Amino acid sequence: MILLFANNNNTITFSTSSTLDTIGFYPNVKVQEQIPNPSPLVLQDSSSSTKSPIEKEQEIHKNKELLNKVEGFGNVDVKIDWKLCKGVVAVDYIPCLDNMKAIKALRSRRHMEHRERHCPDSRPRCLLPLPKGYKVPVPWPKSRDMIWYDNVPHPKLVEYKKEQNWVVKSGEYLVFPGGGTQFKEGVTHYINFIAETLPAIQWGKNIRVVLDAGCGVASFGGYLLDKNVITISFAPKDEHEAQIQFALERGIPSTLSVIGTQKLTFPDNGFDLIHCARCRVHWDADGGKPLFELNRILRPGGFFAWSATPVYRDDERDQKVWNAMVTVTKAMCWNVVAKTVDSSGIGLVIYQKPTSISCYEKRKENNPPLCTYNDRKNSSWYARLSSCLIPLPVDDMSNIQSWPMPWPQRLTSTPPSLSTESDAAEMFDKDSKHWSQLVSEVYVDGLSINWSNVRNVMDMNAGYAGFAAALIHLPLWVMNVVPTDMPDTLTTIFDRGLIGMYHDWCESLNTYPRTYDLVHSNFLFQNLEKRCDIVDVIVEIDRVVRPEGYVLVQDSMEVMNKIGPILHSLHWSVTLYQNQFLVGRKSFWRPRP
Repeated sequence: MILLFANNNNTITFSTSSTLDTIGFYPNVKVQEQIPNPSPLVLQDSSSSTKSPIEKEQEIHKNKELLNKVEGFGNVDVKIDWKLCKGVVAVDYIPCLDNMKAIKALRSRRHMEHRERHCPDSRPRCLLPLPKGYKVPVPWPKSRDMIWYDNVPHPKLVEYKKEQNWVVKSGEYLVFPGGGTQFKEGVTHYINFIAETLPAIQWGKNIRVVLDAGCGVASFGGYLLDKNVITISFAPKDEHEAQIQFALERGIPSTLSVIGTQKLTFPDNGFDLIHCARCRVHWDADGGKPLFELNRILRPGGFFAWSATPVYRDDERDQKVWNAMVTVTKAMCWNVVAKTVDSSGIGLVIYQKPTSISCYEKRKENNPPLCTYNDRKNSSWYARLSSCLIPLPVDDMSNIQSWPMPWPQRLTSTPPSLSTESDAAEMFDKDSKHWSQLVSEVYVDGLSINWSNVRNVMDMNAGYAGFAAALIHLPLWVMNVVPTDMPDTLTTIFDRGLIGMYHDWCESLNTYPRTYDLVHSNFLFQNLEKRCDIVDVIVEIDRVVRPEGYVLVQDSMEVMNKIGPILHSLHWSVTLYQNQFLVGRKSFWRPRP
């Protein structure tokens, strides 16, 4: 292998009159007015030259040290002896969900404690092997309906759910026909059935952001994309082998999570609608705490669509569950706005969260009580489920916050939850304009990224999700992460009709390996390296990015000098753009066993 360095003087004009720090998400770094085309650092296979085999071998040996020294990054030496992770779960290893030592030490598993996060004391520095026969994923939109079997070679769900048409193996592919436990006439029929049951649910207009609990292979969320609805599909890592891995391989927004003892990593008052079809959650457990959690993340006036046997069967067990649901939802002031059975015999009930405090005030018993938190910022990270109901959000006039504008207007209109401080709206507008210009003039047209191959995207430090909003015209989706040590803007992101979650990047993410095509970081590492080792963060990026996927970083040159050589030691190609933007592209390289 040899290193080649190339330069040219072509430039892309990009100007801005404001600094990036309009709201405190990023340091005061001014964007330069001239951004030249890249000076790429390219790894080239020496076997393509005319040298003899002995000369090639000598050159490979001579340049081994150069692989860990990148001239474009200040001649920083990185000497890491990368090894493959070992063990039967190494290919699909998720550090905070596969910590068997911590799981075995649990005193109880009654409330799904074993499916929650248990991060190891030290993060592994090994690299995950690729599945045998791994290929570049099937492109979207074809991937919604079929994926390579070798990329997620898990046959158990095919056999376990064969009667319900979840997934079928067909030659080299896994095929997803759009069936499900409750989708006896197909998922499209089921989605239309919900809207017909309650005309107030207008997919892709007032209903834009949806949560699908216990989602299976996420066909519900996948088909809602046709109606301009963005759904976070979630399920635990359980005996339904690799269901979330299937979903992400299909290009459908998904994450691993469970309603157990802790809150979900989503914001208060975020979702327009929450859906559960036989999702195996005991909603009335512990006095109704799982339902109180849905109440927390559902916006005022939002809907909970529940399709399960207690809704339409009258045996003793189902009726007991139904009666418990009636008791808890009534105490929460949720109204049943629709209840019906479709032509296949599947029943559905739709609840609505109140938009007024009058019901709370009229309750004979203050049970569950209203929560009395003064500061709810980032309140769900490693937080226990509450036994109270969050107050309805109010604006600066003490009125209940309004529902966002219909989609797509809500993407660019002022979010209802935006801070009431006098300059907040102006800051939001500046941030949106900044990202619109940066993405269109630099990210899309000026960097060495083939956006046609990008489907699953993660923004590690999302702010107001300006990056995601500026990419809305492309056939991709963005998981907007609000770091737990950054300003809490996640409800505002949901108000815009986009999705996201909280996370601490000093820990591993709740996702399978090889699930994202591009990871974006905007002035995150400067703060992050004060709390954790930057090498561990890069190893985590290497874990979640697919081969031939990208990392796109905007940060200080000091940070670039650290990140570039680490990526290069992992055999990523690295391109630096005038000391401002770094683009890394992952290869298929893995250390030898």
